[in-house]
Amino acid sequence: ILSHVWRQKGDEPEQTFSEIRGIRSAKNVSRKLRQCCKHARQQGIHWVWADTCCIDRTNSVELSEAINRMFEWYAGASVCYAYLHDVKPSENPAGPGSSFRRSKWFTRVWTLQELLAPDHVTFLSSGWRPIGGKDDFAKQIQESTGINAEILFPGGVSIIKTIPVALRFSWAASRKATKIEDEAYALMGIFGVTIQVLYGKGRQAFMRLQEEVWATTRDQS
Repeated sequence: ILSHVWRQKGDEPEQTFSEIRGIRSAKNVSRKLRQCCKHARQQGIHWVWADTCCIDRTNSVELSEAINRMFEWYAGASVCYAYLHDVKPSENPAGPGSSFRRSKWFTRVWTLQELLAPDHVTFLSSGWRPIGGKDDFAKQIQESTGINAEILFPGGVSIIKTIPVALRFSWAASRKATKIEDEAYALMGIFGVTIQVLYGKGRQAFMRLQEEVWATTRDQS
């Protein structure tokens, strides 16, 4: 499964479900998708899932189901490729002030669950060169994000439910989303709850998330 930051105007555009369905030649597939598939094939993996082109976003029912099950899908993947487009392949990722520590990938709210849910996350630099796994950089990630290091090792996803609710919310406090509602929807899996996906409601989505979390826990934090 692929985890990445959606690129904005001026970069190679992300290809959608409908665009991929209409492609007749691999050369017309975006470089990001081609490189992801190439890397997977080298690892003996035959199927890749990417949110940009594997969800029909014009279908509101499919989109809602996908958002509600996203954490489950990432948790069930053999490996998650975290593509860090702004990380230099030649530097020491663990070094102070490295581009790895400063990557935009660590500032987005959707990538929080994509970091936590899979047992195995492989970080890839701008040149699609493997940097290491999330367990290799657990200390650095904890320093940069406040996420407990033990959660970043295989099996760590089972520990999340034991972490105080307030601390789990704090992991996302400084993270951003293109759509304000996604600040809530991206956290559903981390709290083990689901809420109706409705865009255009702004901060109401986060209020609904808090209410659902409150209704399912005795944690007073």
